[in-house]
Formats: sequence, structure tokens, C-alpha cells
Amino acid sequence: MSILISILPSLTLTPHIMLLSHAPPPPFLLTTLLHYHHRHCSRALSSIPLFSKPLSVTNHSLLHSRRSSILTMNGATIATHSSSTSSPEHVTGDWFSVPSLRLRNHTFTVPLDYSRGLHSSYKITVFAREVVAVGKEEQTLPYLLFLQGGPGFECRPPTESSGWIQKVTEQFRLILMDQRGTGLSTPLSVSSMLQFKSADDLADFLKYFRADSIVNDAEFIRVRLVPNAGPWTILGQSYGGFCAVTYLSFAPQGLTQALLTGGIPPIGHGCTADSVYRACFEQIMHQNEKYYKRYPQDIKIVQELVNYLAEQEGGGVALPSGGILTPRGLQTLGLSGLGSGTGFESMHYMFERVWDPTLVPGSPKRISHYFLSSFENSITVDTNPLYALLHESIYCQGSPSRWSASRIRTEVEDKFDAIKAAREGLPVLFTGEMIFPWMFDEIHALKPFKDVAHILSEKKDWPRLYDIQALNNNKVPVAAAVYYEDMYVNFKLSKETASQIAGIRLWITNEFMHSGLRDDGIKVLDHLLGMLNGKKPLF
Repeated sequence: MSILISILPSLTLTPHIMLLSHAPPPPFLLTTLLHYHHRHCSRALSSIPLFSKPLSVTNHSLLHSRRSSILTMNGATIATHSSSTSSPEHVTGDWFSVPSLRLRNHTFTVPLDYSRGLHSSYKITVFAREVVAVGKEEQTLPYLLFLQGGPGFECRPPTESSGWIQKVTEQFRLILMDQRGTGLSTPLSVSSMLQFKSADDLADFLKYFRADSIVNDAEFIRVRLVPNAGPWTILGQSYGGFCAVTYLSFAPQGLTQALLTGGIPPIGHGCTADSVYRACFEQIMHQNEKYYKRYPQDIKIVQELVNYLAEQEGGGVALPSGGILTPRGLQTLGLSGLGSGTGFESMHYMFERVWDPTLVPGSPKRISHYFLSSFENSITVDTNPLYALLHESIYCQGSPSRWSASRIRTEVEDKFDAIKAAREGLPVLFTGEMIFPWMFDEIHALKPFKDVAHILSEKKDWPRLYDIQALNNNKVPVAAAVYYEDMYVNFKLSKETASQIAGIRLWITNEFMHSGLRDDGIKVLDHLLGMLNGKKPLF
């Protein structure tokens, strides 16, 4: 049974309770060279103004042609090209196959800083993969852009037609865009970022890798890829939903409709991170309670492990990569283990194999290499460091974050002090989606970027990411799946923002956790599309 509540936003409440969860995307090899020369990385970049308005198509004149047209975008006249052509700024690859799908690659040369214009700014590349069902390569299909979660993660390359991709390709031409700095889009990896000569230089560069620039890239691609620069549908998962709301704010004319899954951001002015983390800590405590009810035997295992780590010289043990596992580092397992599809199970099975067996009598007790390696594999910042560097900045508009998660944690430290809990025989609580400053000391891959992280945390002049007035006057059809027990994107804060987006329809459900699109993408998309195409009318 489901209940439809006809208010604005419109709500569909599905009263099913299932413990489904989601883990961060797996790492992928970053291979594209960084298109940014050392000599361009100077303090002078700090004087380059951030653009005040994302690239949009307004007052544009189109010379209708299947092959090319002319657009005026924010005063700059540029040529656009259909998907059947290539140009110096857009290179199209050949079609290739995976089971039941046909794919081809597109590479676009885009400005680093759109406020300097298409020809004056330094250039980076953005990669997008076009995906259609077999036999539909030449069919006229509407386009759908997928905006990946993150920040700082690329799209997973399809290996077959299944799940949400299968559903999308039934009626759309799917575009998987690696957001700038990820995957094949001038990837900012641990190794490539070492090319910068100073922390200030890298911090100046990274300010161009947030949702505002991602939306500009999407618009740059749309007017070159979609015939006659037509609008497209967007599907935003998690942080991709944040980008979608930025899109609705500044470039709605590029959109046919928007679908959001677990991704409605807080949109207040200043930095909203404090309110986000206060709400998240409350949900995290609830997730910990559910985990230990499922696996009560893990209470003693985790307590024993925390005591062991605390007693080691230096307060922890060495990790295979060269970092250190401490009690507070152990708590970050909650990021991947507490809020997604098989997260509870994965974390529990890790703890089953935490200790090495005693093969020789009298040998000292040791944490197994299996556990240490599994811990590192659960923390993906070594392959996707942008996630750690830019995480709190996604909540900032004209105000710094000042290590918000760390500050808010002090308000609940009595509950999240791992060593104290273990010694008093209490359950050790895991933390959630939070980045703490000490991670840049304990995670080997992040150590070179400690100073950069501090600079970004104090940055005050972050540009706007949302336009509340534009959202109040929104005309684009929007449907959003809001997960009642979402650990990553808080339910209450999502509803507050939804009340500011005119015409949005909400599907509120506890059938899924944050990973609903991955866990049952066909069902989730069928429901959202049905809310927009009339199959699930208001009542």
C-alpha cells in the first residue's frame, strides 16, 4: 500500500522497511594527463575572478542545422556541433560494444574558468560516454545526462545492460559524463596534483571543480552534442542531485526534466555544513544502533580492537600503504558500512577476520593483513582525493566551512570517543560521511595535501551554487526519490529544500537506503518517470 499526499511538493509515501545500503564507488585507474602547465600555477590565479553566473543559453539565436549552429552564450558567440561531427574542441570516438549496449566516447576541451570566456581561459578536458541499446545507434532519441555522486568520483563504465542503465536506454540516449577532475576528465589524482609547486597554487586550481563548473561543462557538452542544441533530461544521484539543483538554478533552459535520487542539497546562503553534520550525527547514531542489533557479537570485537590500537606505540598500527590505523580512523568504516546496500554485511564480515591466528605458541597478537587491506579498500580517497579535498566546500556559498564536521563532532564527542567507550564497555560508534583534518596525517595518500585542505577550509569567497528565487519560479518538471533513513543526505533537510523548488514531486520511501538507484534502479526510475509522465498522477 502507498499513500499519495497532494501538497506542494507532492509526496508519495511507501511504508516498506528494508535494510538496504550503499557503498562508495570503487576506485578506477586515472590515466588522462593533466592539461595544466606548471608555469600557469602561480599566486596570480587567486586574482582571477570566479564567474558570477554559470554558462547558460539565453537570448540565443539558432541557425537550425543537423550538423552545426551558432549560439550566443552569456555574450560569447560559439559554434555548436551535432553528435555526428567532430571539431578541435569535441572529438568523437568510434562505436564499440558491451553486452546489449553500444557505446562511443566523446572528449571536450573546455575552459578551466568560464568567467574568463571560452577562448581566454586555460583549458582542461571533459570526457563523456554515449550509451544506447544495441540497434539504436542511429535512432532519434531524447538525451539523458547522468550526474554521478561524489564529489570527486567518475561514472562507472558499463559492462552490460542491467539495472538503471537498462531502464534509461529503453527510451533515452544516455550520456555518462566524468565530472571534471575525475575518471578521464583531466583527472586530479594523488600523483597528478603533485605537479603543483605549492599548496596555494593547487588550492587556486581546485576552486574551479565544484558544481557550478560541472554545470557549465554539462551545458558546453549539451549544445555540441544534442542536435540543434536541444534540452535534455538529467538524472542526479546523491551529489549529482546537488549538481542538478545548481542546474535548475542557473541553466534551466537546458533541461527537459530532472530526476533526483537521494540528492536534494541544503541551499541556504553561507555555509550549511554545520546544520548538515548536526543532522547527520543524529542519523548516524541510529544506524549504529541498528548495526549492533543486527550483529551484537561485534560490540566486543570492536572494543577489543580499539583497545589494541590505543595501546600500540604511536596510538595505532601501520597500514599496507604507509598510513596508520588509529581508533578514530577505525570509526570511519561507517562511511561505507552504515548507509548503503550491503554495508552492514560487508563490515561484519571484515570483523570476522580481524585477527591473525596463533600459529606459533607465544607469538604476539596481530591484526590480520586481510583486515588492514580491506579497511584501506573501503576508503577510496587514495584513488579519488577530490572527495576529501572538496567535500565540505560543496556546502559553501560565500562562507568558509572551517572543518565543520570536526567542530560539530566536539558537540557529541562524549558519544563518539572510541577509546572511552571501549574502556567503559560501551558500543564504539562509527562515524559517517565526514572528512576530518587528522585524515591528512593518517591516510598516506592525503599527506601531501594537508596544507591545501586547510586553505580550502578557510576559503570565504566561494561563489553561489543555488538561486532560491529561480528555484521558487522553477518551470522544469522535477521528480525526486527521498530516502527516509538516508545517512548521507538528511531527510529533514531535503524536505526543507524541496519546499523551495516549485512543482517538484517527491517520492518518500524507507524501502531503500541511499543506494536505491544501484539496488533497484529499474523500480526507482520507473516510479520517478511515472510521476512526470502521468502514470502516477496527483491524488
